[in-house]
Amino acid sequence: MLDGSGNGRECPALLDDAKHVTQAALNFSRFILNTKNLRALLGIVIAVSIAALAAWAAGQGGIRAYGWPLLLFCAALSFGVQWLAFVPAYLLKTEKFYDLAGSATYLLLLAVVARFGPPRSWADVLLLGLCGLWALRLGLFLFLRVHKDGSDKRFAQIKTSFLRFAVSWTLQGLWVFLTLLPVLIVVSSSNWHSTTAWTLVGAAIWALGFATEVVADWQKRQFRANPANAGKFIQTGLWAWSRHPNYAGEIVLWIGVFIICVPMLSGWQWIGIVSPLFVTLLITKVSGVPLLEASADKRWGNDADYVRYKQSTPVLWPSAKRRE
Repeated sequence: MLDGSGNGRECPALLDDAKHVTQAALNFSRFILNTKNLRALLGIVIAVSIAALAAWAAGQGGIRAYGWPLLLFCAALSFGVQWLAFVPAYLLKTEKFYDLAGSATYLLLLAVVARFGPPRSWADVLLLGLCGLWALRLGLFLFLRVHKDGSDKRFAQIKTSFLRFAVSWTLQGLWVFLTLLPVLIVVSSSNWHSTTAWTLVGAAIWALGFATEVVADWQKRQFRANPANAGKFIQTGLWAWSRHPNYAGEIVLWIGVFIICVPMLSGWQWIGIVSPLFVTLLITKVSGVPLLEASADKRWGNDADYVRYKQSTPVLWPSAKRRE
């Protein structure tokens, strides 16, 4: 507005607004250009790109869902659920429903592929059942564990950082989609899948891995529930043979799932082999074994019993000779 002299009364206010906008832009630029933030953003872009490329390669000419190629729709759904759950998780600075969201996404993708690519054989039904049982069991176990323990040490340093926490949720979306990829490929196929020796062998291997994971989790939970074991590390049962038998079981069961899928894959569908490879990489190099080994070393690194246990017990795969 102009006064009688023609001067702008609103100029100072406009200048203040401009300064605020400029400062906000500068702060945002500093935030984005921060090395850790750049890495986090790059990680999110890479994760989404990997899933999109895998879905495109394996789903060419396949079934569609709501106008989308089914596999690409499943990939988008996998990330979408994680990002939706991330918002309240970040606002509340909590990780208590992280694992439950992951398991729910597994079940959701299985339901979607069963709806749009209805199972046509007992092999399809078996795959859906095995994966659904695993997701339901593990999700409930981890959800109840974190609520009983009060927190998950994996997120202690990152849940207050928007981008670093977002990366964890994005990686979970990638984990769900890539792990289920061979199952999504097979069940969404229009081909009839006969039950073969591959089916029986794969199911047996899955059962071995599933039983190992369940027993190892149960043994560790019982060990921790005993007040006499407070502050101690478990080295009995399956844990006498492997420092991480639950992770060994998880890798084995996904190998079993892939073996069931083997005779049903062709051409670009063989990209489904990424499932057991990705699970193994994630567990052994990224978020599983490395984090727990570092935590254990920090806690018991000066404990002579732990040092002996670590030296005589394999990290993952039991050796032919049991430790003494």
